[in-house]
Amino acid sequence: MPVVTKRLRDPDINPCLSESDASTRCMDENNYNRERCSSYFLKYKNCRRFWNSVMVERRQNGVKPFMPAAAERAEILGAMGKMPY
Repeated sequence: MPVVTKRLRDPDINPCLSESDASTRCMDENNYNRERCSSYFLKYKNCRRFWNSVMVERRQNGVKPFMPAAAERAEILGAMGKMPY
């Protein structure tokens, strides 16, 4: 497996791995009909937008690493009480 693919499949690097997998699975199940999977695409887009804003905020505040690890992301989502996306 190429290094880039390994990085994208790493849950510590990619915060929206489950959303990405869900949209891919939907496309496979629906014969690549994009209209049927639009809700999955929207959820993935909102996930990326949310974690990008978290990353920008952490960068501005000097917190490293810029992207929280998977365990820390779970804590952040748990503190929010619900999924923001």
